[in-house]
Amino acid sequence: MTRLTGKRALVTGGSRGIGAAIARRLAAEGADVALTYTASADAAEQVAAQIVKGGRKALAIRADNRDAAAVEAAVNQAAEALGGLDILVNNAGIWAAAPGETLSLEAFDETIAVNLRAAFVAVRAALPHMGEGGRIVAIGSNLAIRAPHEGLAAYAASKAGLAAMSQALARDLGPRGITVNTVHPGSTDTDMNPANGEHAGPQVALMARKHYADPAEVAAAVAFLAAPEAQSITGAALTIDNGQNA
Repeated sequence: MTRLTGKRALVTGGSRGIGAAIARRLAAEGADVALTYTASADAAEQVAAQIVKGGRKALAIRADNRDAAAVEAAVNQAAEALGGLDILVNNAGIWAAAPGETLSLEAFDETIAVNLRAAFVAVRAALPHMGEGGRIVAIGSNLAIRAPHEGLAAYAASKAGLAAMSQALARDLGPRGITVNTVHPGSTDTDMNPANGEHAGPQVALMARKHYADPAEVAAAVAFLAAPEAQSITGAALTIDNGQNA
């Protein structure tokens, strides 16, 4: 498919897991892709090399979401290298789990900074480079909608805030022809949460369809929201969790 031919995309946290799958899928559909990473330089360069091998432009940029200046610089670097930006996917995130009475303020603040504040920083930095037809997609979590067990206060708050911010930005940016949507993955088979891991059983037990999602499924949803046929979808959220929240 080539429905994204000529588009320029930035995927934050694109070195592995869902982010890498999104970067590869956007490139497979014709986009040139920049991706950010924090520590996994080799993995990020490997994803970029795969994209280049497929005939698209790609670059990997080190940017820690804890550092607003680094996020802004990465967006500007991506736009300069690609000649602008049409697609921004705010995927980078961290996980912090602890009951409310033991969750540290530092852990809470860091989770909000990385998962929510940095996404706003990236959007603000991307807008001067993005014209009509632009697409912004936030990668949330089904835990933003329902918290099925203890210890999720920081993470759920950050992802719920991300979804609410996306709705609000959809209102702000609609007159400019830019759509803003959220994709909420549930349990997805990545190295951080493998389908055969020790914590998989309780997650599968909550599902209507007893099966982890594949990162490629999340990437497909993002590619659809970035495509021309999704021009009338904005301020929306799509949950991919095999009915865990049903």
